[in-house]
Amino acid sequence: MLVVRKPDGRSAAEPCECRHEVRVSSKLKRARIPDRYEHCFFETYSTDSRSDRSLVAARLMAQQFVDGYPVTTEGKGLLLTGSIGVGKTHLAVGILRSLIMEKGVRGLFCDYRELLKEIQHSYNPQVATTELEILRPVFDAEVLVLDELGASKPTEWVWDTVAHILNTRYNDRRTTIITTNYADLPPGGDGNPSRAMREESLGDRIGERMRSRLAEMCVSIEMRGTDWRQTVKRARFG
Repeated sequence: MLVVRKPDGRSAAEPCECRHEVRVSSKLKRARIPDRYEHCFFETYSTDSRSDRSLVAARLMAQQFVDGYPVTTEGKGLLLTGSIGVGKTHLAVGILRSLIMEKGVRGLFCDYRELLKEIQHSYNPQVATTELEILRPVFDAEVLVLDELGASKPTEWVWDTVAHILNTRYNDRRTTIITTNYADLPPGGDGNPSRAMREESLGDRIGERMRSRLAEMCVSIEMRGTDWRQTVKRARFG
């Protein structure tokens, strides 16, 4: 604590800046943001070299979301859709960091595929961790980033697990920010029978019932553009 002397001569204790920084640092650590995304902030999300206006609009909506949280967001989250490499995870992590640093929220980053693997592993009788212990932080997080929704092969068990997570957070009015590579369309995609081959939709991957639930939980933001991993972020030596 920092002792501050008031103009009237009285002294009062006020929290010092260092304690605030410690609390923020602790919350960022508990958010479990992978090291790979340690560079992901709003300030580092650049749209300058990518011409698609949807990326600029997504960046603006994300900032408005953070600025208005929690009053204008009212428990609703964001669903970031788009092809690989357009910056969905970068933007989601930027939102999470800003909410932790500016609003003091209790946040958590969760990779959808890794979460399912952890739950499946908990069924091993030799493993001490239970399914509920794994899911409790996911349920309780004030703001959850669920990355790569739909990435695992859809099965009845996967659908039931997704439903359990989303319904629990919906009922508790928890804010969920989701990224997915699949278009926000029902099973069967856009229903165009002239297409011999079609890409799978979010409805195909998580089921139409849960896609409908997401429509009530999250504002959908479509992000289009070139794959940065194949251009700017391509691996090089030197």
